[in-house]
Amino acid sequence: MNNVRTVSETKRTFYSLHTRPINTIYRRVVEELMVEMHLLDVNADFKYDPIYALGVVTTFDRFMEGYKPDEDKKSIYDALIKSVEQDPEKYRQDAQRLEELAKNLSGKDVVNNLSQKRLGNDSDLQTLLESIANNSSFKYSRLFAIGLYTLLETSDPEMVKDEKARNEALKTIANSLNLSEDKLTKDLDLYRSNLDKMAQAAIVMADMIAADRKRREQRAAQKSEDKVAPPSQE
Repeated sequence: MNNVRTVSETKRTFYSLHTRPINTIYRRVVEELMVEMHLLDVNADFKYDPIYALGVVTTFDRFMEGYKPDEDKKSIYDALIKSVEQDPEKYRQDAQRLEELAKNLSGKDVVNNLSQKRLGNDSDLQTLLESIANNSSFKYSRLFAIGLYTLLETSDPEMVKDEKARNEALKTIANSLNLSEDKLTKDLDLYRSNLDKMAQAAIVMADMIAADRKRREQRAAQKSEDKVAPPSQE
């Protein structure tokens, strides 16, 4: 009988692969994503698919936007995917393939395609979407929802900004793939809200770092002035 990996083991694997410290607000993002992926990976009903991969890659890239040092992002991403014993390059390649398909379609085309359980002329995706719609045990996840949303956002950024158009599109897709419209809408509303909060937190953190740097520079300048100042004449 195979032993199921624990969350602690997954975290240990991650921190053995990426050994540099992670900035505070981003560490929470990475660990929450890691736990979410871990719990899916050990679920018997879960099966990897490119739409899920697009959701993972998009979530990482959007929430880690602006991370410093920038060169650490690849190491963090690779460690994240490897911590759940998956291939980082496969996730990237599958995500990019879907984004390229979506770029060549309008938002309306994406909705129509998905409602017909296809995306462009990719036969593998057609098979996948048909199997999702016909599988009563399909393991829906927030990351899968984000993958669907990213297809819409990539094809028509303006459509997803329009609440009415966005919700109509999600309703059509949910009904076609036999997903819960309520779950899909709520998960994506929360995703959008969290992105906004993360952007605001990043701005605050950048301001704090800039203010701290300015104080250190002022102290250093003051010390230099004190060193070169002539002694006072009594």
